[in-house]
Amino acid sequence: MTDIPDDVRELATRLFDMARNGDHTLLAYVDEGVSPDLMNQDGNSLLMLASYNGHADLTAELLKRGAEVDKVNDRGQTPLAGAVFKKDLDVMDVLLTAGADPHAGQPSALATAQYFQIEDALARLGVEE
Repeated sequence: MTDIPDDVRELATRLFDMARNGDHTLLAYVDEGVSPDLMNQDGNSLLMLASYNGHADLTAELLKRGAEVDKVNDRGQTPLAGAVFKKDLDVMDVLLTAGADPHAGQPSALATAQYFQIEDALARLGVEE
């Protein structure tokens, strides 16, 4: 494996922190060529970090810039499953509007909602109780 230069590692760390923190400065980097599907050492994409941390607006902007809505991390989880787990209906709505598949990943968003009996999420996923 090639060693990553310190300055590149530092920039990547800042980009992932921007996604976690909902910092829209991240979008300028994406607009200048950083992949919206950039992944960290855990396989979490910028979209996964933004959506899991409740940043619906940043999630929407990353999707507009081509982020893969169903990209799984190293644990097989999708951004939608993360939003379901966090009970973040706003992020769920953004991801579903963008075409997120409730059956993608392991566990899937649907399986997560069923396991934890998250009724609001089940309703959004089209499951009636």
